[in-house]
Amino acid sequence: MRLHHVFLLPCVLALAACQTTIKPDYDTSYDFSTSQTWQWAEPKVTFTPADDPRLSSDLTAERVKQAVADGLDARGLSPVLEGQTADLSVKTYVVVENREENVSTSFGGYWGWGGGFWGGPSIQTYPSDYKEITLQIDLLDPASGRLLWRGSESERLSSSPQTPAKRDEQARRMTGRVLEAFPPY
Repeated sequence: MRLHHVFLLPCVLALAACQTTIKPDYDTSYDFSTSQTWQWAEPKVTFTPADDPRLSSDLTAERVKQAVADGLDARGLSPVLEGQTADLSVKTYVVVENREENVSTSFGGYWGWGGGFWGGPSIQTYPSDYKEITLQIDLLDPASGRLLWRGSESERLSSSPQTPAKRDEQARRMTGRVLEAFPPY
């Protein structure tokens, strides 16, 4: 095995450890096959932190609501008709948190020709701050407000300005990943 592979392996393992998949949680006693309709629970979309104007806006709330409605429709659930009782209530949460990761770079390290000497590599590690956005979707019992199903998805928030089309795409992508585990059977 080449020497640079020895240093590459810990980096790959460290990156793999950062990739976490949060499995949805649900009430195992609830029969999701009987659910056909849904309605919004108030508040429909909750932002954390609530006072961040870059995140908390009517435009973002509408994007999230439309992506969730389309995702539920694709799963066979329809919005409840006026005057009827829904099988499920839906709440969504958009959370932005500060995160930090350690980034390592290495340079140097060589084998000498002929004599076989070794110059060890130099590894430099430094912290890197970033923001992570999480979309959480909760499905509740409309009568009691009891949580029946919860799914969430997180990804790194882009530090560059996003176009409305990119924001729509992000809302749809994250919603799709959350709801791909619904229904849980």
